[in-house]
Amino acid sequence: MSKPVVAIVGRPNVGKSTLFNALAGEMISIVKDTPGVTRDRIYAEVTWLNRDFTLIDTGGIEPDSRDIILSQMREQAQIAIDTADVIIFLTDVRQGLVDSDSKVADMLRRSGKPVVLVVNKVDSFEKFMSDVYEFYNLGIGDPMPISAASRLGIGDMLDEVTKHFPEGTGEEEEDDRPRIAIVGKPNVGKSSIVNKLLGKNRVIVSDIAGTTRDAIDTAIKYNGKEYVFIDTAGLRRKNKIKEELERYSIIRTVTAVERADVVLMVIDATEGVTEQDAKIAGIAHERGKGIIIVVNKWDAIEKNDKTMYEYEKEIRQTLAYMPYAEIMYVSAETGQRLNKLYEMIDMVMENQTLRVATGVLNEIMAEAVAMQQPPSDKGKRLKLYYITQVSVKPPTFVIFVNDKELMHFSYTRYLENKIREAFGFKGTSLKFFIRERKEKEQ
Repeated sequence: MSKPVVAIVGRPNVGKSTLFNALAGEMISIVKDTPGVTRDRIYAEVTWLNRDFTLIDTGGIEPDSRDIILSQMREQAQIAIDTADVIIFLTDVRQGLVDSDSKVADMLRRSGKPVVLVVNKVDSFEKFMSDVYEFYNLGIGDPMPISAASRLGIGDMLDEVTKHFPEGTGEEEEDDRPRIAIVGKPNVGKSSIVNKLLGKNRVIVSDIAGTTRDAIDTAIKYNGKEYVFIDTAGLRRKNKIKEELERYSIIRTVTAVERADVVLMVIDATEGVTEQDAKIAGIAHERGKGIIIVVNKWDAIEKNDKTMYEYEKEIRQTLAYMPYAEIMYVSAETGQRLNKLYEMIDMVMENQTLRVATGVLNEIMAEAVAMQQPPSDKGKRLKLYYITQVSVKPPTFVIFVNDKELMHFSYTRYLENKIREAFGFKGTSLKFFIRERKEKEQ
Protein backbone atom coordinates (compact mmCIF):
# COMPACT_ATOMS: atom_id res chain seq x y z
CA MET A 1 0.00 0.00 0.00
CA SER A 2 1.51 3.27 -1.09
CA LYS A 3 0.96 6.28 1.15
CA PRO A 4 1.05 9.70 -0.48
CA VAL A 5 4.14 11.76 0.30
CA VAL A 6 3.80 15.45 1.21
CA ALA A 7 6.88 17.69 1.29
CA ILE A 8 7.30 21.09 2.93
CA VAL A 9 9.49 23.47 0.91
CA GLY A 10 10.44 27.06 1.70
CA ARG A 11 13.15 29.56 2.55
CA PRO A 12 15.02 29.40 5.87
CA ASN A 13 13.10 30.91 8.80
CA VAL A 14 9.64 30.78 7.25
CA GLY A 15 8.58 28.19 9.86
CA LYS A 16 9.02 24.83 8.09
CA SER A 17 10.07 23.02 11.25
CA THR A 18 7.32 24.65 13.31
CA LEU A 19 4.73 23.46 10.80
CA PHE A 20 6.31 20.01 10.58
CA ASN A 21 6.29 19.63 14.37
CA ALA A 22 2.73 20.93 14.62
CA LEU A 23 1.59 18.22 12.21
CA ALA A 24 3.86 15.43 13.44
CA GLY A 25 3.76 16.14 17.16
CA GLU A 26 0.06 16.77 17.52
CA MET A 27 -1.37 14.18 15.24
CA ILE A 28 0.72 11.06 15.61
CA SER A 29 2.14 9.21 18.55
CA ILE A 30 5.90 9.09 18.19
CA VAL A 31 7.22 5.57 18.65
CA LYS A 32 9.52 5.04 21.62
CA ASP A 33 13.21 5.59 21.00
CA THR A 34 14.91 2.39 19.94
CA PRO A 35 18.69 2.12 19.84
CA GLY A 36 19.94 2.52 16.30
CA VAL A 37 16.70 3.98 15.02
CA THR A 38 17.04 7.46 13.63
CA ARG A 39 15.06 10.09 15.51
CA ASP A 40 16.11 12.72 13.02
CA ARG A 41 12.47 13.61 12.43
CA ILE A 42 12.99 14.33 8.76
CA TYR A 43 9.77 12.44 8.14
CA ALA A 44 6.63 11.60 10.09
CA GLU A 45 3.42 9.68 9.60
CA VAL A 46 0.39 11.95 9.72
CA THR A 47 -3.32 11.12 9.63
CA TRP A 48 -5.92 13.71 8.69
CA LEU A 49 -9.59 12.71 8.48
CA ASN A 50 -8.70 9.05 7.91
CA ARG A 51 -6.18 9.87 5.19
CA ASP A 52 -2.64 8.70 6.04
CA PHE A 53 0.40 10.29 4.46
CA THR A 54 4.15 10.60 4.97
CA LEU A 55 5.30 14.15 5.66
CA ILE A 56 8.87 15.13 4.81
CA ASP A 57 10.68 18.26 5.91
CA THR A 58 13.20 19.43 3.33
CA GLY A 59 14.62 22.06 5.67
CA GLY A 60 18.23 21.82 6.64
CA ILE A 61 21.31 23.99 6.50
CA GLU A 62 20.79 27.72 6.44
CA PRO A 63 23.91 29.26 4.90
CA ASP A 64 24.62 32.99 5.06
CA SER A 65 25.34 33.87 1.47
CA ARG A 66 22.23 34.66 -0.55
CA ASP A 67 23.22 32.74 -3.66
CA ILE A 68 23.99 29.67 -1.54
CA ILE A 69 20.57 30.01 0.09
CA LEU A 70 19.00 30.03 -3.34
CA SER A 71 20.93 26.99 -4.54
CA GLN A 72 20.00 25.22 -1.29
CA MET A 73 16.34 26.08 -1.82
CA ARG A 74 16.53 24.81 -5.37
CA GLU A 75 18.10 21.57 -4.11
CA GLN A 76 15.40 21.17 -1.47
CA ALA A 77 12.64 21.99 -3.92
CA GLN A 78 14.08 19.42 -6.29
CA ILE A 79 14.07 16.76 -3.56
CA ALA A 80 10.42 17.56 -2.95
CA ILE A 81 9.56 17.54 -6.65
CA ASP A 82 11.24 14.15 -7.14
CA THR A 83 9.78 12.53 -4.09
CA ALA A 84 6.44 14.07 -3.19
CA ASP A 85 2.88 13.64 -4.46
CA VAL A 86 1.91 17.05 -3.07
CA ILE A 87 4.15 20.01 -2.16
CA ILE A 88 3.42 22.55 0.57
CA PHE A 89 5.24 25.72 -0.48
CA LEU A 90 5.67 27.73 2.72
CA THR A 91 6.18 31.50 2.66
CA ASP A 92 6.28 34.14 5.39
CA VAL A 93 3.77 37.02 5.58
CA ARG A 94 6.11 39.08 7.80
CA GLN A 95 8.99 38.99 5.32
CA GLY A 96 6.64 39.40 2.36
CA LEU A 97 7.26 38.12 -1.14
CA VAL A 98 10.97 37.91 -1.98
CA ASP A 99 12.86 37.11 -5.16
CA SER A 100 13.91 33.60 -4.15
CA ASP A 101 10.22 32.71 -3.50
CA SER A 102 9.49 33.56 -7.14
CA LYS A 103 12.41 31.47 -8.42
CA VAL A 104 11.32 28.40 -6.44
CA ALA A 105 7.70 28.98 -7.54
CA ASP A 106 8.93 28.78 -11.17
CA MET A 107 10.57 25.41 -10.50
CA LEU A 108 7.50 24.07 -8.75
CA ARG A 109 5.21 25.28 -11.52
CA ARG A 110 7.31 23.55 -14.18
CA SER A 111 7.29 20.30 -12.20
CA GLY A 112 3.60 19.76 -12.84
CA LYS A 113 3.21 18.47 -9.26
CA PRO A 114 0.27 19.79 -7.19
CA VAL A 115 1.44 22.71 -5.03
CA VAL A 116 -0.42 24.16 -2.05
CA LEU A 117 0.81 27.72 -1.46
CA VAL A 118 0.80 28.46 2.28
CA VAL A 119 1.51 31.83 3.91
CA ASN A 120 2.75 31.35 7.47
CA LYS A 121 2.84 33.59 10.56
CA VAL A 122 -0.66 34.99 9.91
CA ASP A 123 -1.50 35.23 13.61
CA SER A 124 -4.46 37.51 12.92
CA PHE A 125 -6.47 37.12 9.72
CA GLU A 126 -7.89 40.67 10.00
CA LYS A 127 -4.47 42.25 10.41
CA PHE A 128 -2.51 40.35 7.75
CA MET A 129 -5.04 39.38 5.09
CA SER A 130 -4.14 42.24 2.73
CA ASP A 131 -0.48 41.15 2.89
CA VAL A 132 -1.47 37.57 2.05
CA TYR A 133 -2.96 38.71 -1.29
CA GLU A 134 0.51 39.77 -2.46
CA PHE A 135 1.40 36.07 -2.81
CA TYR A 136 -1.09 35.69 -5.69
CA ASN A 137 1.76 37.23 -7.73
CA LEU A 138 3.59 33.88 -7.57
CA GLY A 139 1.03 32.49 -9.98
CA ILE A 140 0.69 29.08 -8.33
CA GLY A 141 -2.82 29.27 -6.95
CA ASP A 142 -4.61 30.73 -3.94
CA PRO A 143 -2.39 31.51 -0.95
CA MET A 144 -3.68 29.85 2.24
CA PRO A 145 -3.09 31.84 5.45
CA ILE A 146 -1.94 29.85 8.51
CA SER A 147 -0.06 30.28 11.73
CA ALA A 148 1.97 27.14 12.44
CA ALA A 149 2.89 28.43 15.91
CA SER A 150 -0.72 29.18 16.91
CA ARG A 151 -2.17 26.22 14.96
CA LEU A 152 -4.46 28.53 12.97
CA GLY A 153 -5.73 27.49 9.54
CA ILE A 154 -3.96 24.14 9.61
CA GLY A 155 -7.17 22.12 9.14
CA ASP A 156 -8.11 24.06 6.00
CA MET A 157 -4.58 23.62 4.68
CA LEU A 158 -4.71 19.83 5.22
CA ASP A 159 -8.12 19.65 3.54
CA GLU A 160 -6.54 21.30 0.51
CA VAL A 161 -3.47 19.00 0.61
CA THR A 162 -5.52 15.79 0.78
CA LYS A 163 -7.66 16.91 -2.19
CA HIS A 164 -4.56 16.51 -4.37
CA PHE A 165 -3.75 12.93 -3.32
CA PRO A 166 -3.52 10.63 -6.35
CA GLU A 167 -6.67 8.70 -7.15
CA GLY A 168 -6.73 5.20 -5.74
CA THR A 169 -4.00 5.89 -3.20
CA GLY A 170 -3.70 2.84 -1.03
CA GLU A 171 -5.45 0.59 -3.56
CA GLU A 172 -2.16 -0.80 -4.81
CA GLU A 173 -2.77 -3.89 -2.73
CA GLU A 174 -4.56 -5.45 -5.69
CA ASP A 175 -1.11 -5.75 -7.23
CA ASP A 176 -0.03 -8.81 -5.29
CA ARG A 177 3.51 -8.94 -6.69
CA PRO A 178 6.05 -8.80 -3.87
CA ARG A 179 7.58 -5.31 -3.68
CA ILE A 180 11.20 -5.26 -2.57
CA ALA A 181 13.08 -2.07 -1.69
CA ILE A 182 16.86 -2.16 -2.02
CA VAL A 183 18.36 0.27 0.48
CA GLY A 184 21.77 1.05 1.90
CA LYS A 185 24.54 3.61 1.81
CA PRO A 186 25.80 4.93 -1.54
CA ASN A 187 28.22 2.65 -3.42
CA VAL A 188 27.46 -0.60 -1.59
CA GLY A 189 26.30 -2.21 -4.83
CA LYS A 190 22.51 -1.76 -4.75
CA SER A 191 22.13 -1.15 -8.48
CA SER A 192 24.71 -3.85 -9.32
CA ILE A 193 22.50 -6.37 -7.50
CA VAL A 194 19.42 -5.33 -9.50
CA ASN A 195 21.41 -5.36 -12.76
CA LYS A 196 22.71 -8.86 -12.01
CA LEU A 197 19.24 -10.16 -11.11
CA LEU A 198 17.90 -8.59 -14.29
CA GLY A 199 20.64 -10.24 -16.30
CA LYS A 200 21.53 -7.11 -18.22
CA ASN A 201 22.74 -3.64 -17.35
CA ARG A 202 19.94 -1.16 -17.04
CA VAL A 203 20.76 2.47 -17.45
CA ILE A 204 20.58 3.90 -13.96
CA VAL A 205 19.10 7.37 -14.11
CA SER A 206 21.49 9.52 -12.16
CA ASP A 207 22.13 13.19 -11.44
CA ILE A 208 19.18 14.28 -13.52
CA ALA A 209 16.64 16.69 -12.10
CA GLY A 210 13.09 15.41 -12.22
CA THR A 211 13.84 11.72 -11.79
CA THR A 212 10.60 10.37 -10.37
CA ARG A 213 10.48 7.66 -7.78
CA ASP A 214 8.38 5.49 -10.09
CA ALA A 215 11.04 5.44 -12.80
CA ILE A 216 13.15 3.15 -10.67
CA ASP A 217 10.70 0.26 -10.21
CA THR A 218 11.99 -2.81 -12.02
CA ALA A 219 9.83 -5.90 -12.53
CA ILE A 220 11.84 -9.13 -12.65
CA LYS A 221 10.42 -12.57 -13.41
CA TYR A 222 11.97 -15.60 -11.72
CA ASN A 223 10.59 -19.15 -11.92
CA GLY A 224 7.36 -17.81 -13.38
CA LYS A 225 6.78 -15.34 -10.53
CA GLU A 226 7.11 -11.58 -10.83
CA TYR A 227 8.89 -9.40 -8.27
CA VAL A 228 9.02 -5.59 -8.26
CA PHE A 229 12.34 -4.12 -7.10
CA ILE A 230 12.32 -0.54 -5.86
CA ASP A 231 15.87 0.71 -6.25
CA THR A 232 17.05 3.77 -4.32
CA ALA A 233 20.38 3.86 -6.15
CA GLY A 234 21.47 6.44 -8.68
CA LEU A 235 19.37 9.14 -7.14
CA ARG A 236 22.03 11.18 -5.48
CA ARG A 237 22.65 14.55 -6.98
CA LYS A 238 26.18 15.93 -6.76
CA ASN A 239 26.32 18.12 -3.70
CA LYS A 240 29.24 19.30 -1.65
CA ILE A 241 27.20 19.47 1.52
CA LYS A 242 27.38 16.08 3.21
CA GLU A 243 24.53 16.53 5.70
CA GLU A 244 22.14 17.55 2.94
CA LEU A 245 23.19 14.45 1.02
CA GLU A 246 22.47 12.21 3.96
CA ARG A 247 19.10 13.88 4.55
CA TYR A 248 18.37 13.43 0.86
CA SER A 249 19.18 9.72 0.88
CA ILE A 250 17.15 9.20 4.06
CA ILE A 251 14.09 10.82 2.44
CA ARG A 252 14.62 8.56 -0.57
CA THR A 253 14.90 5.53 1.67
CA VAL A 254 11.74 6.39 3.61
CA THR A 255 9.63 6.67 0.47
CA ALA A 256 11.04 3.43 -1.00
CA VAL A 257 10.57 1.51 2.25
CA GLU A 258 7.03 2.87 2.58
CA ARG A 259 6.05 1.20 -0.68
CA ALA A 260 7.79 -2.13 -0.08
CA ASP A 261 6.79 -5.43 1.54
CA VAL A 262 10.38 -6.61 2.04
CA VAL A 263 13.50 -4.49 2.44
CA LEU A 264 16.93 -5.67 1.30
CA MET A 265 19.41 -3.81 3.45
CA VAL A 266 22.68 -3.92 1.48
CA ILE A 267 25.94 -3.74 3.45
CA ASP A 268 29.47 -3.60 1.98
CA ALA A 269 31.39 -6.63 3.30
CA THR A 270 34.70 -4.78 2.97
CA GLU A 271 33.47 -1.93 5.23
CA GLY A 272 31.45 -3.88 7.78
CA VAL A 273 28.20 -2.66 9.27
CA THR A 274 28.24 1.08 10.07
CA GLU A 275 26.21 3.52 12.13
CA GLN A 276 24.59 4.83 8.97
CA ASP A 277 23.56 1.27 8.09
CA ALA A 278 21.90 1.05 11.51
CA LYS A 279 19.99 4.29 10.82
CA ILE A 280 18.78 3.10 7.43
CA ALA A 281 17.78 -0.34 8.77
CA GLY A 282 15.96 1.42 11.60
CA ILE A 283 13.59 3.04 9.10
CA ALA A 284 12.48 -0.38 7.82
CA HIS A 285 12.27 -1.75 11.37
CA GLU A 286 10.05 1.13 12.55
CA ARG A 287 7.68 0.51 9.69
CA GLY A 288 7.43 -3.20 10.42
CA LYS A 289 8.70 -4.40 7.04
CA GLY A 290 10.25 -7.75 6.24
CA ILE A 291 14.03 -7.35 6.42
CA ILE A 292 16.90 -9.23 4.78
CA ILE A 293 20.44 -8.00 5.42
CA VAL A 294 22.41 -8.57 2.23
CA VAL A 295 26.18 -8.53 2.73
CA ASN A 296 27.55 -7.70 -0.72
CA LYS A 297 31.15 -8.02 -2.05
CA TRP A 298 31.56 -11.21 0.02
CA ASP A 299 33.98 -12.51 -2.63
CA ALA A 300 36.36 -9.64 -1.74
CA ILE A 301 36.81 -10.85 1.86
CA GLU A 302 39.65 -13.10 2.94
CA LYS A 303 37.99 -15.91 4.82
CA ASN A 304 38.75 -18.62 7.32
CA ASP A 305 36.35 -21.00 9.07
CA LYS A 306 35.31 -18.31 11.58
CA THR A 307 34.79 -15.36 9.20
CA MET A 308 31.05 -15.75 8.70
CA TYR A 309 30.40 -16.37 12.38
CA GLU A 310 32.37 -13.27 13.40
CA TYR A 311 30.73 -11.15 10.73
CA GLU A 312 27.26 -12.22 11.80
CA LYS A 313 28.10 -11.47 15.43
CA GLU A 314 29.13 -7.93 14.51
CA ILE A 315 25.94 -7.36 12.48
CA ARG A 316 23.76 -8.71 15.28
CA GLN A 317 25.46 -6.41 17.81
CA THR A 318 25.10 -3.25 15.72
CA LEU A 319 21.52 -4.10 14.69
CA ALA A 320 20.58 -5.53 18.08
CA TYR A 321 17.07 -4.07 17.89
CA MET A 322 16.19 -6.39 14.97
CA PRO A 323 17.42 -9.89 15.85
CA TYR A 324 14.74 -11.38 13.56
CA ALA A 325 16.40 -10.03 10.35
CA GLU A 326 17.71 -12.68 7.96
CA ILE A 327 21.33 -12.38 6.74
CA MET A 328 22.68 -13.39 3.31
CA TYR A 329 26.22 -13.20 1.93
CA VAL A 330 26.34 -12.44 -1.80
CA SER A 331 28.47 -10.97 -4.57
CA ALA A 332 26.81 -8.81 -7.21
CA GLU A 333 29.98 -9.04 -9.28
CA THR A 334 30.15 -12.84 -9.50
CA GLY A 335 26.43 -13.46 -8.94
CA GLN A 336 27.29 -15.72 -5.97
CA ARG A 337 24.12 -16.78 -4.08
CA LEU A 338 22.01 -14.02 -5.68
CA ASN A 339 19.32 -16.43 -6.88
CA LYS A 340 18.88 -17.62 -3.29
CA LEU A 341 17.52 -14.12 -2.61
CA TYR A 342 14.20 -15.07 -4.21
CA GLU A 343 13.71 -18.03 -1.85
CA MET A 344 14.51 -15.79 1.08
CA ILE A 345 12.10 -13.06 -0.14
CA ASP A 346 9.31 -15.66 -0.54
CA MET A 347 9.92 -16.97 2.97
CA VAL A 348 9.94 -13.50 4.55
CA MET A 349 6.75 -12.54 2.63
CA GLU A 350 5.09 -15.70 3.95
CA ASN A 351 6.05 -14.79 7.52
CA GLN A 352 4.89 -11.18 7.06
CA THR A 353 1.41 -12.43 6.16
CA LEU A 354 1.23 -15.41 8.54
CA ARG A 355 -1.89 -15.57 10.73
CA VAL A 356 -1.98 -17.63 13.91
CA ALA A 357 -5.28 -18.92 15.29
CA THR A 358 -6.37 -17.28 18.56
CA GLY A 359 -6.74 -20.61 20.35
CA VAL A 360 -3.16 -21.59 19.55
CA LEU A 361 -1.83 -18.18 20.63
CA ASN A 362 -3.58 -18.47 23.99
CA GLU A 363 -2.15 -21.95 24.54
CA ILE A 364 1.36 -20.58 23.91
CA MET A 365 0.70 -17.66 26.27
CA ALA A 366 -0.66 -19.93 29.04
CA GLU A 367 2.42 -22.15 28.74
CA ALA A 368 4.76 -19.13 28.80
CA VAL A 369 3.05 -17.72 31.92
CA ALA A 370 3.33 -21.12 33.66
CA MET A 371 7.08 -21.23 32.89
CA GLN A 372 7.82 -17.66 33.95
CA GLN A 373 5.56 -15.75 36.32
CA PRO A 374 4.47 -12.31 35.11
CA PRO A 375 6.04 -9.34 36.98
CA SER A 376 4.43 -7.76 40.04
CA ASP A 377 4.76 -4.38 41.71
CA LYS A 378 3.84 -3.40 45.28
CA GLY A 379 2.02 -6.67 45.78
CA LYS A 380 -0.02 -6.40 42.56
CA ARG A 381 0.73 -9.05 39.94
CA LEU A 382 0.25 -8.72 36.22
CA LYS A 383 -2.52 -10.97 34.88
CA LEU A 384 -2.67 -11.85 31.20
CA TYR A 385 -6.20 -12.62 30.07
CA TYR A 386 -6.16 -13.09 26.34
CA ILE A 387 -4.07 -12.65 23.18
CA THR A 388 -5.26 -12.33 19.58
CA GLN A 389 -3.69 -11.44 16.23
CA VAL A 390 -5.33 -8.39 14.67
CA SER A 391 -3.39 -7.85 11.44
CA VAL A 392 -0.49 -8.83 9.16
CA LYS A 393 2.36 -6.95 7.42
CA PRO A 394 3.73 -6.98 10.11
CA PRO A 395 1.94 -9.59 12.26
CA THR A 396 0.31 -7.54 15.03
CA PHE A 397 -1.03 -8.87 18.32
CA VAL A 398 -3.16 -7.42 21.10
CA ILE A 399 -2.72 -8.71 24.66
CA PHE A 400 -5.42 -7.97 27.26
CA VAL A 401 -4.11 -7.54 30.81
CA ASN A 402 -5.31 -6.30 34.20
CA ASP A 403 -2.79 -3.43 34.43
CA LYS A 404 -0.81 -2.01 31.51
CA GLU A 405 1.79 -0.45 33.81
CA LEU A 406 2.86 -3.91 35.01
CA MET A 407 3.52 -5.19 31.48
CA HIS A 408 7.25 -4.58 31.30
CA PHE A 409 8.96 -4.42 27.94
CA SER A 410 11.07 -7.44 28.92
CA TYR A 411 7.98 -9.59 29.53
CA THR A 412 6.53 -8.60 26.14
CA ARG A 413 9.86 -9.58 24.59
CA TYR A 414 9.70 -12.92 26.47
CA LEU A 415 6.24 -13.64 24.99
CA GLU A 416 7.47 -12.58 21.53
CA ASN A 417 10.32 -15.06 21.80
CA LYS A 418 7.88 -17.84 22.75
CA ILE A 419 5.69 -17.03 19.72
CA ARG A 420 8.77 -16.99 17.48
CA GLU A 421 9.91 -20.35 18.89
CA ALA A 422 6.58 -21.81 17.84
CA PHE A 423 6.12 -20.13 14.43
CA GLY A 424 9.50 -18.79 13.35
CA PHE A 425 8.38 -15.45 11.89
CA LYS A 426 11.90 -15.12 10.46
CA GLY A 427 12.68 -11.86 8.74
CA THR A 428 9.71 -9.92 10.08
CA SER A 429 9.17 -7.79 13.16
CA LEU A 430 6.14 -8.46 15.36
CA LYS A 431 4.09 -5.67 16.90
CA PHE A 432 2.34 -5.93 20.28
CA PHE A 433 -0.33 -3.67 21.74
CA ILE A 434 -1.24 -4.00 25.41
CA ARG A 435 -4.86 -3.28 26.38
CA GLU A 436 -6.29 -3.08 29.87
CA ARG A 437 -9.39 -4.98 30.87
CA LYS A 438 -10.77 -4.72 34.39
CA GLU A 439 -11.31 -8.01 36.22
CA LYS A 440 -15.07 -7.56 36.45
CA GLU A 441 -15.19 -7.38 32.64
CA GLN A 442 -13.99 -10.96 32.44
